[in-house]
Amino acid sequence: MDESKEQGRPVLVTGGNRGIGLAIARAFAAAGDRVAVTYRSGEPPEGLLGVRCDVTDSASVDAAFTEVEGALGPVEVLVANAGVTRDQLIMRMPEEDFAAVVDTNLSGSWRVAKRATKGMLRLKRGRIVFISSVVGLLGSAGQTNYAASKAGLVGLARSLARELGSRSITANVVAPGFVETDMTAELTDDLQKSYRAQIPLGRFASVDEVAGVVRFLASPEAAYINGAVIPVDGGLGMGH
Repeated sequence: MDESKEQGRPVLVTGGNRGIGLAIARAFAAAGDRVAVTYRSGEPPEGLLGVRCDVTDSASVDAAFTEVEGALGPVEVLVANAGVTRDQLIMRMPEEDFAAVVDTNLSGSWRVAKRATKGMLRLKRGRIVFISSVVGLLGSAGQTNYAASKAGLVGLARSLARELGSRSITANVVAPGFVETDMTAELTDDLQKSYRAQIPLGRFASVDEVAGVVRFLASPEAAYINGAVIPVDGGLGMGH
């Protein structure tokens, strides 16, 4: 891979307007890359190019990429981070909730990866990073939809790694564990204590700790890492 454009590369982070996605976007921007984020609602973050995008809609994905390409050039680094949850025990889970989560988390990642590869194949270089979850590897009661969607990203990434590797395009997966976000902040103190007790490091990750690993996978130092699943979970999912 030609790393001459390591600085100032066009980077796109889906779901990059808050939480882990925003931390990832800011990490790339701090390293000198030109960063765009997709968002569905609210306002885009300051200092980053924000484009509205619904990853469940191919036309919306295409329009978002066209906008980013017009402003920044062909996307060289894609971080597929957009995701949703609709937790429920399987006996009570409506089929629509299973389908909606898989359509956003897994099919949505496939849609943005498919669109990104157009430009990457022309450039003969690229980095794709999928944001999965320890839940996709360990499983979680009440999250059959979410866990299945996040596990599916592993097969997606490894297939792309084989399909696109000869063009100097890598595809890898980052699987965070519990991370300090607005979502985990809403958990009760007892639940948070229970979760921390299962983590060898005894704490949740910061969003920056996840962002640093994603940024590394897109760096020159990681040029030979392809088809990997990297846990950032404090040891929670060891052996998986």
